[in-house]
Amino acid sequence: MGDRLGKFLSRISGRNFLLRQVRDFRRLLFAMQGKIRDMENLHRLEFFEITSIGHPRYGDPKRLFRHGRQTYSQHDEDGMISEIFRRIGTTNRTFLEIGIGDGLENNTTLLLTQGWNGFWIDGDPALTRSINVTFGKPIQDKKLVIETAMLNAENVAATLRRIGVPRDFDLFSLDIDRNTYWLWAAMAEFKPRVVVIEYNSQFPPEMDWKVDYHPTLEWKGGSYYGASLKAFEMLGKQFGYSLVGCDWYGVNAFFVLDELCGDHFVAPFTSENHYEPTRFGRLERVGHPPAFKDYDAWPK
Repeated sequence: MGDRLGKFLSRISGRNFLLRQVRDFRRLLFAMQGKIRDMENLHRLEFFEITSIGHPRYGDPKRLFRHGRQTYSQHDEDGMISEIFRRIGTTNRTFLEIGIGDGLENNTTLLLTQGWNGFWIDGDPALTRSINVTFGKPIQDKKLVIETAMLNAENVAATLRRIGVPRDFDLFSLDIDRNTYWLWAAMAEFKPRVVVIEYNSQFPPEMDWKVDYHPTLEWKGGSYYGASLKAFEMLGKQFGYSLVGCDWYGVNAFFVLDELCGDHFVAPFTSENHYEPTRFGRLERVGHPPAFKDYDAWPK
């Protein structure tokens, strides 16, 4: 009996040891994969920096994407926005962002940490409930207004007026996928100094294209969404804006009021000059996941 028990315990001990070894190996493997991914991303960035310096297009220091930096933004928009305002200055330091997700990966969260105030709008009640928890302090301090609304060309202007968005403010960021073009087209009465807007880089820079408008349809995940960069360039001109740059990944376009451009940006302000092709997936977030706080409730 004693020999059998000893052998049984020995087998269990050996299996537990093997299980621990397997678990430790998996943890090590996951950690190595993360390090390799981070190194690959850094190598991509280093390659871009090295190859672009001497390029006649990418070497111009006025090109906005050379100043790209990611803190909370999806790609390099944080740094590009900061550079724009370094060049043209700020006024009321107020932002409006439509299409905000959970607030931890968008174009205005970094500004919020720098003392700006603003308005966030999203159509998903679950996301805005999450934001009310995560961003409870700036909401409590009246630095941030959250609105849950499914916006379209018919209701956007009235919604903005109702929640108190001023006519003139510093930054407007828009990313609602399908109807992005038509929403901006319905906002002529508002004059932000800078506009950041998602364009559809699947379409070539000379092509004026936009989706057919329907107020309730949403993006289905394919290439049929938004509008081409040329379409946004032409709409911006109607509203008094110049296209001053795009991010390197072919996601966002940056517009500045004509009277503020001066010689701060690279002319001509056309889609042919500033278009960047689709480079989705070239950069994953490096470092820790974004966080706005480290507590569940604001300490009393």
